[in-house]
Amino acid sequence: MKISVRHRFIKKIPVLEVVPEEFKLLPLPLVIYYHGWQSSKELTLTQARKMAKKGIRVILPDAMNHGERRSGPISPIPSITFWSSIQYNLVEFSQLTHFFRKQDLILKDWIGVGGVSMGGITTCGLLTQHPEIQVAASMMGTPAPMDYVALVSKTAKERGVFIPEDLPLLLSWIKYYDLSKKPEKLAKRPVLFWHGTEDEKIPYKEVAHFYQRIKEEPYAENSQFITAEKERHLIRGEVMDQVAQFFATQFHL
Repeated sequence: MKISVRHRFIKKIPVLEVVPEEFKLLPLPLVIYYHGWQSSKELTLTQARKMAKKGIRVILPDAMNHGERRSGPISPIPSITFWSSIQYNLVEFSQLTHFFRKQDLILKDWIGVGGVSMGGITTCGLLTQHPEIQVAASMMGTPAPMDYVALVSKTAKERGVFIPEDLPLLLSWIKYYDLSKKPEKLAKRPVLFWHGTEDEKIPYKEVAHFYQRIKEEPYAENSQFITAEKERHLIRGEVMDQVAQFFATQFHL
């Protein structure tokens, strides 16, 4: 199957549209897939191609401050650029889905979202506010962003890095997108969490504790958590295959 990779701008958001060549003008399930911190849309192309081969239209946006949208050095204040990039992802999600819905290119209104690391955090955040999302996959992200803010701030202070006193206020919007505080927002939707036990960037225990807490709840009956023993902050090809199959299965492809 030939896969089309089209670079385009959707309301000034640079994206790659990855889709089976023969179906690119037809309605298909839509997945918005987000890259990680200090990465770019091009570095998630392998995952996108695997999903596109299943008959899915995959949109890879560049997060603000990344890829084509990188305009300068990151902020010296720990995580400010990181969280502002996630905030832009959250803001722009509806713009992307609206664009394809308006063109009648979303089959049965099947909308999925996924991402790695920063993209996984974005995914969890979107689940708190967007019931139209039907399927999601968070790879190496955390559903507890407020806890992650606290961890990063604590680590920075221990290293003698300056932290503004009003940082919690500046990042107060995050509480509205913290899935761990409102897990009922899963709403029985199929959601895949994947995390390596030796992840050196986003602690495995944050996701493991979340899943253990919610796994018996009715709203989480279609959620699943894959523990990758001894894996670090890296997604291998076989895991990408699992993700592609997960979306295909949930979209009945």
